[in-house]
Amino acid sequence: MSDPQIPDRKSTQKPSPSENPPTAGEGFSHGRSFPNPPESMNPDAATLRDQWRFAIRQYSKWYSHAWGTAILAGLSFFALGWFVKGSNPLPSFKPANSNGGDKDKAQVNQPR
Repeated sequence: MSDPQIPDRKSTQKPSPSENPPTAGEGFSHGRSFPNPPESMNPDAATLRDQWRFAIRQYSKWYSHAWGTAILAGLSFFALGWFVKGSNPLPSFKPANSNGGDKDKAQVNQPR
């Protein structure tokens, strides 16, 4: 039939370093221009006003979303605690008629 093909041998030599490596004053940041250069002049007042209003609206939206999320999470954990415990999970919110229950607890904890 046919002879098996032998793949080409890969070079085991390391690639030679470039002849002129960049030095401290050139090459990386000093030799190139900025990809987004600063503007040559300040924008007019109307543009700055629009940008400022947009920034305030965005911040206000994010701030209100953060508060809404925090309140929703607090209510969710309170409901989860109520579901797991079977009653009010916060001991500071006791009904007014549970004054006698505290005496029972005090008697249980007293040594005999």
